[in-house]
Amino acid sequence: MRNLSLKQLQAVAAVARLGTMTRAAQELNVTSAALYARIRQLEEEAGLLLFDRTPTGLKPTDAGREMLWAINSINTVLETCTDRLRTLKGGGGGRVALGVVSTAKYFAPAVIAGFMESHPKVEIALTVGNRQGTIEALRNYDIDFAIMGRPPRDFAIEAETFGPHPLVVIAAPDHPLAGRRGLTRADLSEESFLVREEGSGTRSVFEEFMNGVMIRRAKLGIDAGSNETLKQAVMAGLGIALLSGHTVSSEVESGRLALLDVQGLPIRRDWYVVRRSDKVLGPAADAFWDYLAREGRRFLPRLPEEALAGMDAEMAPRLSTERNGAGLAAEAGE
Repeated sequence: MRNLSLKQLQAVAAVARLGTMTRAAQELNVTSAALYARIRQLEEEAGLLLFDRTPTGLKPTDAGREMLWAINSINTVLETCTDRLRTLKGGGGGRVALGVVSTAKYFAPAVIAGFMESHPKVEIALTVGNRQGTIEALRNYDIDFAIMGRPPRDFAIEAETFGPHPLVVIAAPDHPLAGRRGLTRADLSEESFLVREEGSGTRSVFEEFMNGVMIRRAKLGIDAGSNETLKQAVMAGLGIALLSGHTVSSEVESGRLALLDVQGLPIRRDWYVVRRSDKVLGPAADAFWDYLAREGRRFLPRLPEEALAGMDAEMAPRLSTERNGAGLAAEAGE
């Protein structure tokens, strides 16, 4: 592969992203024949096919994915070089691609604002998704790092915790169970549950917590992909839900939602900042990573102390720390 060129690498990346030679050629402003020749030359040198033809377009083979990894690594090195040159010029700029699970959107903007106070020239590209989508973005090198609950385990990553993250059960303030103490999971079995969509961290934690207990699903026939949809449905009296405390702190404080005092809740998890172990961070991303690990905890929301009055004596103090201290957390809010 000594004759490998950047044009050939760009061709592989474009075909992998767009799925057809024609669209890739149009994007690169070359003919389809010229693009095919670049890909074919690479395949001949490697002795392996780089793409499979499928009903939905061209898909990278294992060899193609190895080539994409090399492309990403080269791009990262070039971006790092550019960032370092900017830093040497005294500009202090750069770009950071940050992914956050949907629950983290309730505090991520505040974290970004805090970081940019001391790094005003850094550009932040923020992507919000559920756990599954955020993991895929990490896997495909689409982002520098992510804020999430439980880190992925099927590829090598580096992760640091920066604060606690619990799950709570919420209901409308006039719900019959609101205000009762020491509820059990069995007490919830006759309630209508509203749940997040498949692939969300909240959904998996809910299923683990209610494992072995027969439950009823709400008559509202949706798997909500949005914490906001679930909160509005609960406030309307359509059911109860298990959500991250970070998503409901303002509604609980204003009295629009009530926390149910259920044995075993809140479920304690942690917030992580996560990146691929082979991802080389540029200066701006490296600075933001350090800031998150060091300062992220103080941006986490909290629930009002009165809402925690009947909860577990050990957990409650952790959830109602000073406004600029720790907050709620759980792998859920994803």
